[in-house]
Amino acid sequence: MRRTALIAALLLTATACAADATTSTTAETAQEFPVTVEADNGSVTIQTRPEAIISLSSTATEMLFDIGAGPQVIAVDDQSNFPQAAPMTDLSGFTPNLEAILSLQPDLVVVFFDPGELITGLEAAGIPVLSQGSAFTVDDVYRQIEALGKATGNVEGAAASNSAIQAGLEAAVTASGDLGEGVTYYHEISSDFYTATSSTFFGEIYGLFGMENIADPADADGSAFGFPQISSEFIVTSDPEIIFLANVFYGESAETVSLRPGWKVMSAVRNGHIAELDSDVASRGGPRIVEFAESISNALAEFASG
Repeated sequence: MRRTALIAALLLTATACAADATTSTTAETAQEFPVTVEADNGSVTIQTRPEAIISLSSTATEMLFDIGAGPQVIAVDDQSNFPQAAPMTDLSGFTPNLEAILSLQPDLVVVFFDPGELITGLEAAGIPVLSQGSAFTVDDVYRQIEALGKATGNVEGAAASNSAIQAGLEAAVTASGDLGEGVTYYHEISSDFYTATSSTFFGEIYGLFGMENIADPADADGSAFGFPQISSEFIVTSDPEIIFLANVFYGESAETVSLRPGWKVMSAVRNGHIAELDSDVASRGGPRIVEFAESISNALAEFASG
């Protein structure tokens, strides 16, 4: 019942986003720009269709190219390594250089956070800025894609992207059937045992498969905002049936996990059920959450086969 409810809620959200996008397309056919978009930094009005976009967010970069706004993107930050067509530069999204950004003469800048005076400086120069922090839920992913579609004049592309995500998640879950029901797991973000609970989009997707997160009790009051740091002892005692590693890029692997003191007693380690995830796919709340879901489906198939 829980999994059915989660899937229904997810599909309802996607359908609503697609419907809103269709409505927006009809309205924009008549008036086109200017448009007003809601972002983390409030209501942002964009006067004309942007043709010189800078993305300082790797997730936004993936979204922009997925919705068809790639030809409008003139530069992306040094972490935006997907897709290959993205014009990567040495611009930093963590320590952005306002002068370097302005020198490229953008007509829209997308950021994932403001370390100080970036947004103020860009707005002072008359450049609209969209701030989109990391998606916390799958609903947030849909909303961010829809907002970027409206902001860039790619409403139909955004609707298509959301529909593809919806279909991809549904297909991954359907392919697994009931294999995930009641299977316990541990999702590792870092080797010092930061993880994600079921309240995050990571956990939400695991939940679609009916899986149970060992970390949920560690953030029962929500004080860790879904990303608690737990202990090695807690993980070993919880004995998850599958371990998912989102930190492979940083040197972790099934082999390094098996060598951790005391971890060999866990069933996941004994039975070789340690899934090595693509670190980018397992950290960005964008179109590739479908690949994340497919990785879970594959891990469950291996788990079921013994």
